[in-house]
Amino acid sequence: MDPDRLRQLLEEVRSGATSVDQALARLGHMPFEDLGFAKIDHHRALRHGMPEVVFGKGKTAEEIVEIGRRLAERNENLLATRVPREAADIFCREFPDAEYFPRSGALRLWRDRRIQGKGTIAVVCAGTSDIPVAEEAQVTAEVMGNVIDVIHDIGVAGIHRLLNHRARLAQARVIIVCAGMEGALPSAVGGLVSCPVIAVPTSVGYGASFHGLAALLSMLNSCASNVAVVNIDNGFGAGYVASLINRL
Repeated sequence: MDPDRLRQLLEEVRSGATSVDQALARLGHMPFEDLGFAKIDHHRALRHGMPEVVFGKGKTAEEIVEIGRRLAERNENLLATRVPREAADIFCREFPDAEYFPRSGALRLWRDRRIQGKGTIAVVCAGTSDIPVAEEAQVTAEVMGNVIDVIHDIGVAGIHRLLNHRARLAQARVIIVCAGMEGALPSAVGGLVSCPVIAVPTSVGYGASFHGLAALLSMLNSCASNVAVVNIDNGFGAGYVASLINRL
């Protein structure tokens, strides 16, 4: 239950529109709801300002749908990542306003679209092959209430493409940069702007990229002082942290 819904419930009790017993029934699933295969943390929105996010990989379609259903009953917005098509199709039939992004596997309900961020988050990727990770970051940051500026395919192999967007990057309050191969783009971006840059190494590349390890190490060794790094392919983590920064 998000803070607005909890406040509304308390107001209903005070006005007499809802009885104490009815309110207790609605609060009965706090702090978590035990489904046996999952314990859903309904207090997450109160603590973090964002409901619990479902990580779909490794879960059955039935488990993803049931967890998503319980969260959707109590929250305006819902986000699930790495969701297979089968589970997404079932959920979208039950919730027609849900959106599925097959490239990244992100699934969301985005009913409350109020902007809570204080500036723009730019989501940048080095190459077209990095778009799935960038899309996960974009969807995450959007559902958390941010204005997003998306710039794709501006890697250092054609540095003029990056420099062509310098003005747009300078307007961002936070920048997420997704890159595979040698992972050089976050350093180049970091050298052009004064805001925080969240680097996301992707598992894109040939053999010696070691499924993103080479990019991760390059980003961790960046000489640009405004660059911080999340895990390989973790677009969700980048979008979440960028959203928190943008709310400060």
